[in-house]
Amino acid sequence: MKKPITNKLLWIFAIGQFGWSLLSGIVTNWMVYYYTGSPDAQNPNTGIFASGITQNPILFKLTLFGLVLAVGRIFDAITDPLIAGWSDRARYKGGRRIPFMKAIAIPFALVTIGLFTIPQTGIIAVNDALLFVLLLCFYLFMTIFCTPYNALIAELGDTQKHRINVSTYISFTFIVGQSLSFMIPNLAGMLQGAVGQAGSIRLAVAIMSVIACAAMLIPSLYIKERDYIDSKPSDTKPFRSLLKTFSNGQFRRFVYSDVIYFFALTLFQTGLAFYETKLMGIEDTWTFPLTATMTALSVLQYPLVNKLAPKLGKKKLIITGFFAYSAVFLITALCGRGLVWGFIVAVCASVPMAILGILPQACVADVAELSRLETGEDRSGMFFAARTFAFKMGQAIAMVVFTSITVAQTTGSYRATAWVAFVTCLIGACLFFLYNEKGILSKIEALKGKE
Repeated sequence: MKKPITNKLLWIFAIGQFGWSLLSGIVTNWMVYYYTGSPDAQNPNTGIFASGITQNPILFKLTLFGLVLAVGRIFDAITDPLIAGWSDRARYKGGRRIPFMKAIAIPFALVTIGLFTIPQTGIIAVNDALLFVLLLCFYLFMTIFCTPYNALIAELGDTQKHRINVSTYISFTFIVGQSLSFMIPNLAGMLQGAVGQAGSIRLAVAIMSVIACAAMLIPSLYIKERDYIDSKPSDTKPFRSLLKTFSNGQFRRFVYSDVIYFFALTLFQTGLAFYETKLMGIEDTWTFPLTATMTALSVLQYPLVNKLAPKLGKKKLIITGFFAYSAVFLITALCGRGLVWGFIVAVCASVPMAILGILPQACVADVAELSRLETGEDRSGMFFAARTFAFKMGQAIAMVVFTSITVAQTTGSYRATAWVAFVTCLIGACLFFLYNEKGILSKIEALKGKE
C-alpha cells in the first residue's frame, strides 16, 4: 500500500520550485541587464559587465549576447526530451525523479554563480566563449532538475483536486522565487561598501544561489518517491516518446498557445528592468518593491483561482489570463514616466500572473493522466518535457528578438518589444479556444470508473 498524498507533502514538493525559479529568475531578469546596456546617473550598474563581452551586432542586428541566449534555450529545449526519456525509463532505487533532483541541485547553483563571475578575463573572445559554455551548462542543469520535477506534478496529482492544489502551490513558490530574484540590486547595494560595485553583484548572486540550492534539496531529501508513487518505467525511447506526445491532438492545441504566450512573456520579463528604468524613469532598486507588490496581489487571488477553476473550467480562466496579460503589455507600450506607471503595471499584471501561474500545469497533468489511462503507459515526464521543449523554443526566439530590437538602446526600441508582446499574446488567447478541456476531463472520469 502506498502512503496517501497530502497537502503537506505537496507543499514540501513546492519548495523545490522556489529554488529553481530563484536561479532562473537571476539569469532571466539580470543577465541581459548587467551584460548589455549602458549606465546612467540614476542606474550606474546597468551594463556593468558589458565591456567584457562583444556588444556590436555580428549578423544584421543580431548581437552575440542574443545569439548565445537563444542557442542556450534551443540547447535546453533539445535536452528536455532526452532527460525526460531517461527519467521515464529510470529504474533507480530512489525512484524515477528524485535521484535526478538530488544529484544536480548543487551544480545548478554553482554554475549560476559562475555566470556572473567567471567571464571576467581581460580577453573579450575568451569571455564570450566562457559565457557561452556556462550558459549551456546552466540550461542543461536546469533541465536535469526541472524535467523530473515537473513529471512529479502529474504523479503526485493523483486526483483533479490534487492536480489543481499542487499547481497552485508551485505557482506560489515560483513567483516568490522570481520576486526574490529582483532583490539582487537591493542586496548588492547593501554589500557594496564591503566588496565594491561589481563584487557586490556577484556576492548577491552567490547568496541567492545558496538559498535556492537549499530549497531544491528539501523535497529531494524529504520525499521518498516510492512510498507515494507506483513508478513503472516506460519502455519507449526518448524521441519516439516525444513524437507520440506531440501526436496527441489536445496536447498540440494546448502547446500552440503556450509557445506564443511564453514568447510574449519572455519579451516582457527580459525587458522589465529596462521598461522601469528607461521608459518609466524608475531606479532599479524599485524593481523588487514593484515585483513584491505584484506578487502579493497575485497570491491574494490564488484561493479564488483555485475555487473557480473546477466551477468555471481552466480553459475560460486561462483565456481571461491571456487577454489580461495583453492589456498589461499594452499599458507598458504606452506608459509615461513616473513611479505610478510601475504600480499600474504591477497591479494589472497580478491577475494574469495568478491565473497563468497555476492552471497551465494542471492542463498538462490532465492530458498526461488521460494518456496514461488510455495507453497504460505513464510518460508524464515526456508530456512536461514536450511542453517545455516547445515553450523554450518560443523563449529562444524571444531572446533573439529582444536583443535585436533593442540593439540601439533607445526608449523607442524598448517600447517596440512591449508592442510585439501585446500582439503575440492576443494571438495566443485566440488559439487556446481550440483546447477541449471538457472532453478531456469527461474521458478521465469515465476511464477511472473502469479501473
